[in-house]
Amino acid sequence: MMTLLILIASFIGVACLVGGVASMFLRTEQATAVEDRLAVLTGAAQPNTKGKQADTNVLQTPLDDMPSVIEEYFSKYFNIRAFLQQADTQLSPSRFFLVSVIAAIIGMVIVAVCRVPIYLAPLGAIMGVTPWIWFLMKRNRRLAHFARQLPEALELISRALRAGHSLASGFKLVADELGGPIAVEFERCYEAQNLGVPLEEAIDEMTVRVPNLDLRFFATAVILQRQTGGDLAEILDKIGHLVRERYKIWGQIQALTGEGRLSGIVLLALPPVLFVVMWRLNQQYCMALFTDPMGHQMLAGAVVMQLIGALVIRKIVNIKV
Repeated sequence: MMTLLILIASFIGVACLVGGVASMFLRTEQATAVEDRLAVLTGAAQPNTKGKQADTNVLQTPLDDMPSVIEEYFSKYFNIRAFLQQADTQLSPSRFFLVSVIAAIIGMVIVAVCRVPIYLAPLGAIMGVTPWIWFLMKRNRRLAHFARQLPEALELISRALRAGHSLASGFKLVADELGGPIAVEFERCYEAQNLGVPLEEAIDEMTVRVPNLDLRFFATAVILQRQTGGDLAEILDKIGHLVRERYKIWGQIQALTGEGRLSGIVLLALPPVLFVVMWRLNQQYCMALFTDPMGHQMLAGAVVMQLIGALVIRKIVNIKV
């Protein structure tokens, strides 16, 4: 046991050391590149045209660092960069994977220290999923906040258009008047088109960063209006009204399904609570679930049935509008 702990602690130390050194070199290279560009702009140096040119993309995001092999592998199945952007975090994909690995190792160390049965040791690796769960919850909260702000933003842009302002000025008005994620995204879109990106492309990139169906309706309306003409202010008013009505219906559905959601929570929480109570009253009685092979099968069956019940209840109460 002590040897295992020493090996795991050594691995964590080496991983942290490598990550720290890599981050230091990465910051040094970025600082050197910035100094070179400033020297060229001020005339103190000549631009370097030999070899590989430096990346001068002014629209580069904070997440655009050196891609890792792991990131390239996972990008075939899952866009980790888009996931982190939607969660509004400055953490790079490579560092995010490093945090997940360290969390999994810490979980296995905790399991080893607690001296649980050896077949439960892999449960410690589940802690490696906690960063994913945390950022997924953060992403969902941010997208929900954006969706709640979207009708007000559309009405604000519509009023700006009726007052004689341009669509880009309406984006800037949303960024200045509203807060939260919608101000950040419209500010990015406004700055992108100011730097020369076509407005249609800037809006399309915003729909990638924010996978919202109503926002895609807005993007489609803007692109079609710029190609064929029409009253964009009236279109935005109708889209905003449609979004508000849908959220009104969604609120009514949430109220009607509240009893079912509460019943599901009670039914799912009842078995673990009863197990804890029985464990406190008669620990020897509950140990049969861990020491007897039949008890292992009963535990596995209980977990599977709990998961199936949770999925069924979620399917019943989750009504899409």
